[in-house]
Amino acid sequence: MATAIRTIGHEDRLSLVEHLEELRTRLIVSGVVLAAVFGLCMWQNHALLRLVDRPLEKVRHGQAQRGETPAGQTGLAQQAVARVARDTEAIVGDLAAPGSRLPAALRAQLAAELPRLRADTAKLPATPPAEKLTTLGIGEPFTTTLTVTLFFALILALPVILFELYGFVLPGLRPSERRAIQPLLAAIPLLFATGVLFGYLVVLPAALRFLVNFNSSEFNILVQAGPYYRFAATILLAMGLVFQVPVAVVGATRVGLVTPAQLRRGRRYALVACAAVAAFLPGDAVTMVLEAVPLYLLYEASILVASFFVRRDEARAARQAAGASAQQTSSAAADGNPDPTVQAMIDHIDAGLYD
Repeated sequence: MATAIRTIGHEDRLSLVEHLEELRTRLIVSGVVLAAVFGLCMWQNHALLRLVDRPLEKVRHGQAQRGETPAGQTGLAQQAVARVARDTEAIVGDLAAPGSRLPAALRAQLAAELPRLRADTAKLPATPPAEKLTTLGIGEPFTTTLTVTLFFALILALPVILFELYGFVLPGLRPSERRAIQPLLAAIPLLFATGVLFGYLVVLPAALRFLVNFNSSEFNILVQAGPYYRFAATILLAMGLVFQVPVAVVGATRVGLVTPAQLRRGRRYALVACAAVAAFLPGDAVTMVLEAVPLYLLYEASILVASFFVRRDEARAARQAAGASAQQTSSAAADGNPDPTVQAMIDHIDAGLYD
């Protein structure tokens, strides 16, 4: 188990069996953490479902107020019944009053019915029923809950899983390669979480506003739970992966596949590629723009980060070269045998020709 919480050194030598044992241990640790987080998410599955439902509820609230959903139509009918009940209560109260000039027996009968009428009016709901997702199969609520819970468990357990993967791969890298890849590995979970948050706050609500409201007056809209959660999960995962563009670009520059200058010259192709990637992601034209714009901005940010690393590496190489040259010069001077100049070498050769 110790190999799952520490990394093997580059100079360590392990046999194939020891490598497999390390891999098995790290997989067990990742599975245990995922199972623990899954249990925690399952315990709070109601909060997670409400969290995913919130963008859709905000969109459908306006439709419900216009009576374009079954719950909205029920709410409008309830409001109409409540108004009729309040008007009836007011009329009965006026008729039961002594000044109504009705016979005393009739006024007494109306006065006796008034408390029951008020009690029935108070039972009418003040707000329309909440718009809930629809399930069609007997087991769909259970399977849908498991799907959402597993999705959140994977997101929350991702840092530990990536750490175990990093710990298994790290011994095969040289120290220089390790220094180059460590910042990128640290940025992966942060960028993934940022992409998921951006998808939840910006892309998913925009896609829902367009798709749910499109020609909504012509349809009786029933949103099924399974397809909605798959749609939301696809968008969130896609945005999390899209935000990994800086890691891929900077990694390519670090290993020498491309240079920042080449990336700058390829801006036009990058813009077309961003639009193509956004077109393949789920959503509509509005969602495509919301996905393509940050994707291109991430490309530009990747160029800046790659340029910074290149300048830093060049400055470090220059310092190392200067230090090595200075050390060589000081060593030669200490030996009392400084390096001959070019002119001295020519004079020595010329003198040898006349001997």
